[in-house]
Amino acid sequence: MKPTALVRRTTARTLLAAGLMSSLALATGCTKSEDDSGSKPSASKQDDAGQVVASPGTASGPTCTIDAYGGQKTDLRTATVGFSQSEKEANPFRIAETASIRAEAKAEGVKLLTANAQSQFSKQISDVQDLIAKGADLLVIAPLNSDGWEPVLRTAAARHIPIVTIDRKINATACKDYVSFIGSDFVEQGKRAADRMIEATGGKGEVAVLLGAAGNNVTTERTKGFEDRIKEKAPGLRIVFRQTGEFAREKGQSVTENLIQSKPGITGIYAENDEMGLGAVNALKGAGKKPGDVKIVTIDGTRNAVQGIVDGWISAVIESNPRFGPLAFRTLDTFTKGEKVGQDIVIKDSAYDKGNAQTDLGKAY
Repeated sequence: MKPTALVRRTTARTLLAAGLMSSLALATGCTKSEDDSGSKPSASKQDDAGQVVASPGTASGPTCTIDAYGGQKTDLRTATVGFSQSEKEANPFRIAETASIRAEAKAEGVKLLTANAQSQFSKQISDVQDLIAKGADLLVIAPLNSDGWEPVLRTAAARHIPIVTIDRKINATACKDYVSFIGSDFVEQGKRAADRMIEATGGKGEVAVLLGAAGNNVTTERTKGFEDRIKEKAPGLRIVFRQTGEFAREKGQSVTENLIQSKPGITGIYAENDEMGLGAVNALKGAGKKPGDVKIVTIDGTRNAVQGIVDGWISAVIESNPRFGPLAFRTLDTFTKGEKVGQDIVIKDSAYDKGNAQTDLGKAY
């Protein structure tokens, strides 16, 4: 890389982050997250803007090459990359994710085409087909749903277009239908959330689960991790309520309002993303509850949720880092050069609680 390119990249990331840093470390391949103690640093790294960065060629699990996938070597910087965002960018996770992709494309001097499905799966399918029609040579997709991608996969396969998915998986075959998935270990996130809930409640009482949107692996895996850990470690903590909040603040609030009526003695609420958790906070405030009356654990790491810890309404937040730009482009670059990349590139996320929320607020997005 030319020195000037490195300067441009560093400047772009610094401006994007406005001084934000994530406590995320990253592992490629199928590496599991360690606990929150931080006793053993990861061999992987982050940049100064909290972007997810690492060498995608060091994966310990199954790998993919352009020969195995089908296609020809190319120079990323002469290619056109299409990015499909799944949800409306009212959610800080989506804002940070898109900003990271845009900033990295600019830093690398790569032509980028973008589309936003506005939380409509049929639109996302047509969006990606349109990106291909407009000349996208490579695709980065943040899938809304895990199923239903066959039309896109057929079109991409016919043109030998490499696909990298970020933050959610699609139900297809890696290194055949798509190249790599880059994201968190969602089962592990659920387990870590359960550990924090057990700690906050003393392992006793009744817990409600605000489920994410149906039809994607994130909801399924975050639920499994949480429920399995509760059964294993805290039999005195009973899950008595499950309802989808669709990863949205307004829905999370309305579901919690109903929860308070049906389960007035609820001890804790596990929200499978921060937005639903913040909706739950609004509902509790409206019901006259005080901070800490109901223990809330969420997943994402947004600034508003971390502030909720500082204010006493939220017990803990498990981070899910959305800043995939550098790693997504590095994966595509490595792959299109003919080198190996991991089929599953699993990042390691941090966490926030009352011990670090105030000092680490600036790291949230």
